[in-house]
Amino acid sequence: MRISERKECIAMLLAGGRGSRLKALTEQVAKPAVTFGGKYRIIDFPLTNCVRSGIDTVGVMTQYQPLLLHEYIGKGQHWDLDLLYGGVSILPPHSKPGSTAWYSGTANAVYQNQNFIESFAPEYVLVLAADHVYKMDYKTMLDYHKEVGADVTIAVIEVPIKDASRFGILNTAEDDRVVEFEEKPENPKNNLASMGIYIFNWRSLKSYLNDDENDPNSKHDFGGDVLPAMLRDGLKLFAYRFDGYWKDVGTEESLWQANMDLLDDLHLGFEDWHILSKSAGRPPHFIAETGSIKNTLITEGCEIYGSVENSILSVGVIVEEGAVVKDSVIMENARIGKNAKVTYSILDEDTHVPEGSTAGESKDDGGKLNLYSRGAIFEKNSEERGNS
Repeated sequence: MRISERKECIAMLLAGGRGSRLKALTEQVAKPAVTFGGKYRIIDFPLTNCVRSGIDTVGVMTQYQPLLLHEYIGKGQHWDLDLLYGGVSILPPHSKPGSTAWYSGTANAVYQNQNFIESFAPEYVLVLAADHVYKMDYKTMLDYHKEVGADVTIAVIEVPIKDASRFGILNTAEDDRVVEFEEKPENPKNNLASMGIYIFNWRSLKSYLNDDENDPNSKHDFGGDVLPAMLRDGLKLFAYRFDGYWKDVGTEESLWQANMDLLDDLHLGFEDWHILSKSAGRPPHFIAETGSIKNTLITEGCEIYGSVENSILSVGVIVEEGAVVKDSVIMENARIGKNAKVTYSILDEDTHVPEGSTAGESKDDGGKLNLYSRGAIFEKNSEERGNS
């Protein structure tokens, strides 16, 4: 196989998941393409991390509803990844002699793209999830990987023990060598959670991917199959401890909370690590005389004629006169009609809340977070119902 240009380390970005726990938000787009923080999409974070870490070759493995994601990434110019050798490459599932198959698991996705990896002859492969919000210098992690002589290094973070069963949990020795890996255990022994960020020695990984693919009992998953197999065989797996901001935004509540975290700390530790994204190219936002803004992030193209408090407004959102938005995340091109009220909610892109309608309940009064899709049906305000 012809080697384009030898790279010490390349990244393989797992971006094919549907994200079913985000429900309506991922009916038409893949989870990594979901809007975040008003002006970003979730995939901006791992792509920016790669560029800032000096990793200039990234394979993005897509599958579910890939159209928007493909269009958004393009040739990678918005992340300085439009290179002659390396850069960003979109890697959808593909047919080959004798078979046509979707990616059947995280490990299988990388297995199907061995030719892409081999074309750069890397010594190390960084495998990433594309649905987390965080800043990380992968070069520092790679340096640690080399220093301890690891076969695999797994980034970990301490999570609340009540949430630990949602994650892969690592039990380690005093030197942080992994002695046990539990995938989403019912009764976790500790709170050291895998972040879904792995550095592998490519030669070792390639061997295990081939073995895993030929195992009829495997689900072809890194956490459930490949890593436990490596551990059983005595390979050196080490935990790399991360103490910065990191959020798995795979649920409605976690996505909402991560957006709200921006209101508490605008940069989330990203001051010197500006997140790169594709600009929408809209005019500046406009706040009318009737508009009122408090503790809110407003993105370009927004028009505010009503009242907005403690919320995130994405590109092109319109809040009409008399409307009230509070404790909410409003995604691109949504429109809140006159005298409508949106509280403790996430509104999907292009959602329209008609005049005089209500979306959501007060967070302060114990209301439940609501998620509204583009075709949502909203109730009229109680005052209007009383007069009808």
